[in-house]
Amino acid sequence: MGELSDKVRAALARDPKAHAIQFKGAWHSWGDVARIVASLDDEFARLGLGPGAAVGCVFRNRPAFAAAIMGIISGERCLVTLNGHLPDARLAADIIAARPPVVIALAEDWSRPELRNAVAEIGAAGLSLSDEGAARVAGLERVGAGPHVEPPAGTAVLMLTSGTTGAPKRVPLTMATLERQLVESSGGAARHGVAEPAAPNTDVAILGASFVHISGVWGLMGPAMAGRPVVLLEKFNVPEWHAAVVEHRPRAAGAPPTALRMILDANLPAEDLSSLAALGSGTAPLDPDINDAFLSRYNIAVLANYGATEFAGAIASWSLASYRQFWSAKRGAVGRVHNTMDARVVDPETDEVLAPGREGILELKGFVTGRGDAWLRTTDLAVMDEDRFLWIKGRADNAIVRGGFKIQPDDVVAVLQQHPAVAEASVVGVPDRRLGEVPVAALVLKPGVERPTDAELEALVRSRLMAYCAPTAFRVVDELPRTPSLKVSMPAVRAMFEESPAEPPKTA
Repeated sequence: MGELSDKVRAALARDPKAHAIQFKGAWHSWGDVARIVASLDDEFARLGLGPGAAVGCVFRNRPAFAAAIMGIISGERCLVTLNGHLPDARLAADIIAARPPVVIALAEDWSRPELRNAVAEIGAAGLSLSDEGAARVAGLERVGAGPHVEPPAGTAVLMLTSGTTGAPKRVPLTMATLERQLVESSGGAARHGVAEPAAPNTDVAILGASFVHISGVWGLMGPAMAGRPVVLLEKFNVPEWHAAVVEHRPRAAGAPPTALRMILDANLPAEDLSSLAALGSGTAPLDPDINDAFLSRYNIAVLANYGATEFAGAIASWSLASYRQFWSAKRGAVGRVHNTMDARVVDPETDEVLAPGREGILELKGFVTGRGDAWLRTTDLAVMDEDRFLWIKGRADNAIVRGGFKIQPDDVVAVLQQHPAVAEASVVGVPDRRLGEVPVAALVLKPGVERPTDAELEALVRSRLMAYCAPTAFRVVDELPRTPSLKVSMPAVRAMFEESPAEPPKTA
C-alpha cells in the first residue's frame, strides 16, 4: 500500500478510545471508526470486491460515512460519490449511470423505493450503513451480472464535480495524485518557496464541506492521515461552527466564501475567534474585501486557493508566511502557483504565451493533470505575475455573448455587490431572440434595507462597465440556490428567469 493508505490504517490502529469524530456534540472514537471499516472490509471480501473495485456511497455528512471513506480509500478501492440529497428520480438516474457493483446508503435512504429499484436494476449489492457497521439489504445481498463500472487502474475516487455552471460530471482522481496532494499540503515551503514550519497537525479539524465533493473528502482524509480528530457538521452553519471554534480553539480552520460571509454577518465576538491565525477558503472566487474584513475585525488571514475537482486539490494557494509578506502587494490573488506545477497564460485566439500581467486562458502542466509533458488548457481567465502569483478573472466558457459583445458575469457580480443594499449577487445569461443572449441578475439583499430600483442597479453597472454589461432584469431572492459545496448553482439561477422570462433588453 502507499503512504496515504499506510497512514490512515495506522491511525485506525491507534488508541481505540481516543476521540476521532465529533458529531452533534457526541464523540465517536477511533475504535468506533475501525469497527465500521472492519465491517465494510468483511462485506467487500464476501462480495469479491478487491482493490480497484468501485463502491458507490449515497453520501450524507455522518460519522459512519466518514469511516467508510477512510476504509474504502485506504483499502485502495474506488469511491463513487452519490448525492443523498438529490430528489429520488435524479438519484436513481445517477446510480444507473454510475453502475457500481455495490451501493452503500443509510437506512433512511434505503427506504426510498426508487433508490432500491435503481440498485436492483444495475445488479448491484446493497449495504445499509450505521454507526454499528454495514448490514446487508434484503433482496440485494449479492452482486449481479452487471455490467458494472470498471474504474481506470489506480483510481481512488470517481468524483462528482460541483455542477456550478452545468450538469455535474464524474471524473477519476488517481490514488497517486490524491496521495501526493495530501502529503505535500502539510508543508508550505515546498509549495510556496517561503521558509516556514509545517502546518500544525494537532488541531481539531472542523469539517462542514459535503462528502459528495472533493472539499469534503480532502477535508477528511488530511486529518485522517495525521490521526487528528474532526468535528463533522452535517451542513455548514454558523452556530455549530462557532461552538466548535470556541470549544477546541484551533489555530486554523476553513470555509468557502459563502460561509465566510455568513460568519462576518453573524458579527461573532472577536475573543471567540482569537485562537485562529488563518482561515482557508476555496471552491469559489473570494472577494478580497472579505480578506480585509477578517483582518480588520479579527486579525485573521483568509488564505485563498485555486484548484479543481480534477486536480484533487489546489495548484495555487497562499501560505500564512507568504500572506504576511505579500498580501498588500498581491491583493486579490488566489495565491502563488505551487513549485510542483508549471503554469502559463495564453491568448485564447492565437495561443500566444502572454507576458506576466496580461489576461488570457490559464494552462497548466504537472503531476495533477495526468498529461505528462503536455499542457492542459483550463476554462479559466487568469493573470499571472512575474512572481507566479495568480489572479482568476472568470471562466472563459461562462462568458455571456450579447449581440457579439462578451460579458464576464463575475465582473458584473463584483459591481452589483458594491451597492450598499446588496449582500450577494449572481449573473447568468438567458436566451434572447434578437441578441442571442442577455445578462440577468439574482440578488440577496442585506437585512432591513430598502430594495434598490432596477434603474438604480442598471445605472451602477453602466457607470463601472460597458453599457452592454447591464442586466436586463433583476430578481431579489431570500437566498441563492447552491450546490452541496455551497457554490451558487448557475443552472438553478438561470431556471428562475426561464420560468419567468426577463423583460426585453434595452438598447445598449
